[in-house]
Amino acid sequence: MFDKILIANRGEIACRIMETAQKLGVSTVAVYSDADRHAKHVAQADEAVHIGGPAPRDSYLRGDAIIAAALDTGAQAIHPGYGFLSENPDFVDAVEAAGLVFIGPSAKAIRAMGLKDAAKKLMEAAGVPVVPGYLGENQDPAVLAAEADKISYPVLIKAVAGGGGKGMRKVDHPKGFADALASAKGEAATAFGNDAVLIEKYVEKPRHIEVQVFGDGTDAVHLFERDCSLQRRHQKVIEEAPAPDMPEDMRQAMGDAAVKAARAIGYKGAGTIEFIVDASDGLRADRFWFMEMNTRLQVEHPVTEAITGVDLVEWQLRVASGESLPLRQEDLTINGHAFEARLYAEDVPAGFLPATGRLDHLAFPPNARSDSGVRQGDSISPWYDPMIAKIIVHGPTRAVALSQLSRALGQTQVAGSVTNLAFLGALSRHAGFAKGDVDTGLIERDLEALVAAPAATGPIKALAALVAADLTGDALSGFTQWAPLRHSVALLYEGAQLDLTIEPLGPDTARVTLDGTAHLATRSAGLWRIDGAPLIPAQKTGATVTVFAPEAAFIFTPVDPLVRAAEGAGSGNATLSPMPGLVKSVFVTAGQAVTAGDKLCVLEAMKMEHTLTAARDGVVAEVLVVEGAQVEAGAALILLEEEA
Repeated sequence: MFDKILIANRGEIACRIMETAQKLGVSTVAVYSDADRHAKHVAQADEAVHIGGPAPRDSYLRGDAIIAAALDTGAQAIHPGYGFLSENPDFVDAVEAAGLVFIGPSAKAIRAMGLKDAAKKLMEAAGVPVVPGYLGENQDPAVLAAEADKISYPVLIKAVAGGGGKGMRKVDHPKGFADALASAKGEAATAFGNDAVLIEKYVEKPRHIEVQVFGDGTDAVHLFERDCSLQRRHQKVIEEAPAPDMPEDMRQAMGDAAVKAARAIGYKGAGTIEFIVDASDGLRADRFWFMEMNTRLQVEHPVTEAITGVDLVEWQLRVASGESLPLRQEDLTINGHAFEARLYAEDVPAGFLPATGRLDHLAFPPNARSDSGVRQGDSISPWYDPMIAKIIVHGPTRAVALSQLSRALGQTQVAGSVTNLAFLGALSRHAGFAKGDVDTGLIERDLEALVAAPAATGPIKALAALVAADLTGDALSGFTQWAPLRHSVALLYEGAQLDLTIEPLGPDTARVTLDGTAHLATRSAGLWRIDGAPLIPAQKTGATVTVFAPEAAFIFTPVDPLVRAAEGAGSGNATLSPMPGLVKSVFVTAGQAVTAGDKLCVLEAMKMEHTLTAARDGVVAEVLVVEGAQVEAGAALILLEEEA
């Protein structure tokens, strides 16, 4: 076994590899970019080396810098993780030329599977079933169109060097072939520098089922299948193992085909054989075909680990250090069912756009495996994949595991960035998915319902008001001489202001009123129960309150009374300071025209910044303060000219 390895990656996969390596007594070296200087994987490693700027091309894609870091720190091997340089055969050659071990397959094996057309020819020769199609080198549009006619429509145009859905087009009729071909070639050339395409039969009800293989360079085994059919735009969302409703004869046939594929290239390490399955007539042993091989560890490998009890990273380290396969095929069995959901910082209503933000609050479910490369207080960087975590559950049956997944997602708490958490939760409750009736088109067919944002109920709004008010026990028990004390709370929710009243009824009891409807709140162990419903956690972080309901996280923004006071104070010609404070910024000068709502200055008070705005349209007559000035409450800061 190695004494020290370098991990040429970042985020959750780097942390995942470190956990196993350190469990085996192997020291770890992290590499990091400027953007990752304070990242979790850097803190978790035994040593860390800076390798460049935040852009991947300036850091994590710099093979020379990574190899130099390994040599300088005395590492004996490099684990590539996935992504970045993990499937770059030139990097493998360079690692080995430097006298280091690459923890993964040979450069020859990676090259053999690197181009889809060559890989399919190789698999066909090895006796692995491949999708009917055209893999020839002639890229003349007329020849490709003729081949599409032979295959019969619908067909799929795919970039031979593709991935992630780029350079891929479905064509339903011959008349649309020419335009689709031109579009696919153009996209492939831009994405991969290679516009060559292949044509294959489009499977009408496709399921994406892949088989985990592992080789030692001499022999190979499979660790059963994963179903990755729940996809959006060819990107996996929730994966599971084993595949639902998988007949035993088909499992055997797919496993045998996957092992043939691995043996055909003398494969060493963890890899995945991806198959496309025609599920239009159920799962059948004669209806699956080879798509491609991923010559690395997969993002979704934890579900395989869960059902087999095998630590795939441990196997990688042991085989790379010279051991043979740790188990024989007959020693491997399936135990129960597992799911993995990918939690991302992304704006679902805006079309699943990647998002950034500071993770002001982050809590993972107690009874699930959570693989994450971030911690509470970290920021989601715009430079890399915005994954927050992978939530993995394992149960004795698929139904139990799916219930566990739904519960685990409901217990996951993220504040500070928008996420796809509600979308994942809706998927886990989808009736078709629950029955195992899945295919790669499920999400797109039901997308509108899956992304529909649940509405915040009255109790949710009442809970947000209580958390925003942050009342202590003394405040709740306080009474005026003649009537119970009332607290007014204003919240912004989805652009509208909510005005609520909190009326204490006792040390841990209150009445919250909104739009004439009263909600009874009782507090226990620091959590509020509204109208006798189950306890729901909520968190006040920064300028927002997040209520973590099982179906979604609801975000409210308390309306700062000091800002409202400032707006009121500025209703005439003078903008007055609503409290003592420090002038942080001034945005206007004398003679400048302003519009109602324009920012005039920023005042810092009570450890918070308050932006003062123009109450009306006008022209600045005089600026009475400068940045850095300390002002008293009521001091005039900005004067507007008299209105005509």
